[in-house]
Amino acid sequence: MGRRRKSSVQVVEGLEITACGAEGHSIGRNNNQVVFVKYAAPGDVVDVRVSKKKKNFLQGEILRFEKISDLRIEPFCPDFGSCGGCKWQHLPYKEQLKFKQQQVIDALQRLGNITDYILHPIAGSPLTQEYRNKLELTFADRAWELEFDKENPQPIRPALGFHMPGQFSKLLDIEHCYLMPSAVNNMQRQIKNYCIENNLTFHNIQRHEGLMRNIMFRVNKKGEWMIVVSFYEKNEEAISGLMTFINSTFPEVVSLNYTVNSKANDSWQGCEVENFSGTPYLTEELGDLTFQIQPLSFFQTNTKQTQNLYDLALNYAKIGKDDLVYDLYTGTGTIALYMAKNAKKVVGIEYVQAAIDDAWVNAKNNNITNCDFYAGDMKDVLTDDFVETHGKPDVIVTDPPREGMHPSVIECILNASPTRIVYVSCNPATQARDLALLSEKYDVTDIQSVDMFPHTHHVENIAVLKLK
Repeated sequence: MGRRRKSSVQVVEGLEITACGAEGHSIGRNNNQVVFVKYAAPGDVVDVRVSKKKKNFLQGEILRFEKISDLRIEPFCPDFGSCGGCKWQHLPYKEQLKFKQQQVIDALQRLGNITDYILHPIAGSPLTQEYRNKLELTFADRAWELEFDKENPQPIRPALGFHMPGQFSKLLDIEHCYLMPSAVNNMQRQIKNYCIENNLTFHNIQRHEGLMRNIMFRVNKKGEWMIVVSFYEKNEEAISGLMTFINSTFPEVVSLNYTVNSKANDSWQGCEVENFSGTPYLTEELGDLTFQIQPLSFFQTNTKQTQNLYDLALNYAKIGKDDLVYDLYTGTGTIALYMAKNAKKVVGIEYVQAAIDDAWVNAKNNNITNCDFYAGDMKDVLTDDFVETHGKPDVIVTDPPREGMHPSVIECILNASPTRIVYVSCNPATQARDLALLSEKYDVTDIQSVDMFPHTHHVENIAVLKLK
């Protein structure tokens, strides 16, 4: 149990860390009050500087160690603890898997009162470094200094990197990201140097000025790359110069694109993408299918593990040749097309029209004719009338965003009463909430967690439901 010291800054001393919790925080208890601590490990005994006080919990950062956990290992990235992308590099991968599985179990029990199911061992990622196929970096006119020496101040320098956690206006300059294939680091450094040498201004998010805004990298299993550069304004001479440099310097880039984003935020949404050279898309293979990935299309970022995830979902769906399958939140149709070979017909529904356009293209390119796709807000599209028109599903596969499913969507699923539901989720908390609502007619039979993002707290979870 921690000891609380009185001062202007509250410090909890001697706090024993006992578990890993949600959002990458570790957990200790001080006088029966939960304390969430960043970058701690179970077994640590630490003094914690409190940064947030709530009625039911405290939150803070490690001030000093009284005891270092035996679980701790040396992080492989020098920016660990600053960039915020990885929160668990200080833990062995097998321990990360245990904590992720426990998060799922805890959420199901605490939020869904779900305890009776077959728990399958979590599927670890084949790669724990260089597993990502996509990376987005931001330009800024001033790098955030990790340690600022007031007596010997460092000169202001531009940055290309990640927004600091909780400090969106500050940017951490990144030399090397270990989660992407290493080629990306050479490309981003050379592009940054070109911009500096040619006096291309870096963006200031507060003043809304500066040409260079963002850059996105994608890569497929063949090692072919897509680059999309976001500029703040249409400076044709500067844009042409940079794009020509990229095109001539990196032959592995098969899709080179750019967009102009003059909005107040960095979001790519709504931006029109121009193709400068190569194809306006990247192709990727999953199983025996080929998918076109447009610059702003969603595609799972861990390619090798995505195929494992889809194979597991397909196995749990137990689709028969006469089954009608609904694929909710279908995106670009990847899961729908993956399952089409086993089904009589698949109906995919997705909010983003551009994604549905991609789904139709992917279906045509793979000679799949038993899929139909519909665009619109799920709660507005998936209604009892829709089911009456398109047929009662035998199986529903649903992979919603982090906020889970709208209550009206759950109500429609209950009314349709498919024999089986395979619920894929990136957020065990909202999944557990939705499973509790579905328990009116369904039993959860199997739980299968899949780790798509090593060294982060995120986990993908498959829940299999059977009609009572």
